[in-house]
Amino acid sequence: MGYRSLQECVQDLQRHKRLVRIEAEIDPHLEAAEIQRRVYAAGGPALLFANVKGCPFPMVSNLFGTIERTRFLFRDSLEAVRHLVELKIDPGELARRPFRYRDLPRTLWSMWIRRARSGPVVECESSIDQLPQLTSWPNDGGPFVTLPQVYSEHPDHPGFKYSNLGMYRVQLGGNDYAPNREIGLHYQIHRSIGVHHAAAIRRGEKLPVNIFVGGPPAMTLSAVMPLPEGLSELLFAAALGRRPVRMITGRGLPIYADADFCISGTIDPSRTKPEGPFGDHLGYYSLQHPFPVMEVEHVYHRRDAIWPFTVVGRPPQEDTSFGEIIHEITGPIIPTVIAGVKGIHAVDAAGVHPLLLAIGSERYVPYAATRSPQELLTTANAILGQGQLSLAKYLFIVAGEDDPHLDIHDIAGFFHHVLERVDWRNDLHFHTRTTIDTLDYSGSGFNQGSKVVIAAAGPRRRTLGTELPCDLVLPCGYQDPRVALPGVIVAECREAGVLDQAAMSPNVPALDMFPLIVLVDDSEFAARSLNNWLWVTFTRSNPAADIDGIGAFTDQKHWGCTGPLVIDARIKPHHAPPLIEDPAVSRRVDQLAASGGPLHGIF
Repeated sequence: MGYRSLQECVQDLQRHKRLVRIEAEIDPHLEAAEIQRRVYAAGGPALLFANVKGCPFPMVSNLFGTIERTRFLFRDSLEAVRHLVELKIDPGELARRPFRYRDLPRTLWSMWIRRARSGPVVECESSIDQLPQLTSWPNDGGPFVTLPQVYSEHPDHPGFKYSNLGMYRVQLGGNDYAPNREIGLHYQIHRSIGVHHAAAIRRGEKLPVNIFVGGPPAMTLSAVMPLPEGLSELLFAAALGRRPVRMITGRGLPIYADADFCISGTIDPSRTKPEGPFGDHLGYYSLQHPFPVMEVEHVYHRRDAIWPFTVVGRPPQEDTSFGEIIHEITGPIIPTVIAGVKGIHAVDAAGVHPLLLAIGSERYVPYAATRSPQELLTTANAILGQGQLSLAKYLFIVAGEDDPHLDIHDIAGFFHHVLERVDWRNDLHFHTRTTIDTLDYSGSGFNQGSKVVIAAAGPRRRTLGTELPCDLVLPCGYQDPRVALPGVIVAECREAGVLDQAAMSPNVPALDMFPLIVLVDDSEFAARSLNNWLWVTFTRSNPAADIDGIGAFTDQKHWGCTGPLVIDARIKPHHAPPLIEDPAVSRRVDQLAASGGPLHGIF
């Protein structure tokens, strides 16, 4: 839908009974976030908090809380944008199927940036302390903007052509920030804004930055969209929103005219201050580290401004819908970027970046009687060299020829396929002492860890077990084994060591049907659901440090094992703490949701 403002979007959702207005006073400190988490988990509506404690502005959450509602927001443009992406991949499709692309002229007509002298967002000015001080988790370092649109331009090439609109973490207060004058920005140097930052360092000048909050939802989605080379976020937002993006010029760095808020200022590239902690998308706190400081010059807002927010935490959360809609729009691009790839899935339940699943081709020796991964390894290296995909710790890749019907989004089915075929003597390929996600504390240091590629091809090697072997005897210190998935045992281990080869080796025959053992702190929790197993296994392990195996060997610097692989997914002393709600806030939200309460029936 081509909304002209966030207000128009809210009214539309309310009219279609997809949004509920809450008149009771809600505290932005922990309370609003816990309500959002619960309503998201229940598949509930968007919520408009009309009365925010200590703040003059209403707040709205869960706009993208279900994939169905996300599609509804863009119901008039989603198909047209998909067509645009298709033509970006293969322009020849227009000549072959012109009727399919009959919506192209309307889309192209809207894809431009309209310069404006003024707009609703600059009608009023305020200060940082008057904005909603949203704090999501008890140990967060302060209030954060959770749906920011951070706009910057390349210092060497000012203007819209080389601009960047990204969603980077913004801390409004706390720590050592000077109240109302400084805020924190969290981004990595490989991001597009990092390129602008590096250019500003080289030029010895400050980097102007504008942070937009609110406005039509097309701009929010564009800020997180991994777009093809040559397509700007502003133009994509125009196509998705079915109208040109209005940018106010003549006030320094351009300002999005239809945003609800704009925090305007500069970054001194030579300055950093501690930012965080922050409850992040892996389900743990990202800890305090030095990041750039933005010196605030103006805080603009509309007269009828609404503050949109979301909550980041252990997935799934609202940003899961972002991932789904992004895949729907850009999924067809992947095979054109990486030869041989048929599909890639960044697994949300494992925190997105830690775990990638991929289906490729194995065509190097098509006439061979038996096959082993060859082309898959070339493809895996290409995947790990692509943007955010490079942050993966575990990449499982299989040959599509082995099962043409394998669904990469059927996670349990994918692991079943891998574990039936994998040969731990040959199929493990480690990348050691490399970079991992800055937010992942399972590694050897800040932004430091390892990766492993597990490539499996060929016929099935084994039948996977679904019940514990009756003759299984665990070593001393191991306890409460459970089957988490076919072929996967989770077990608790209180000892410091991971694997006792002498004690485990006699059990190899009993474990023929279980090629993977995962050591955990709580086996009942890890085996309770697929999501629990994914989260525990892949967020709490660093491949090079935490993978071992029965019958382990090293041959010409290649590591493998003859028996089951063992992953130590226990919490280690250097890990960041997991996210836990404040019990007092939880009781308060329980009361709000009880019979007769303002949230009764919503979740």
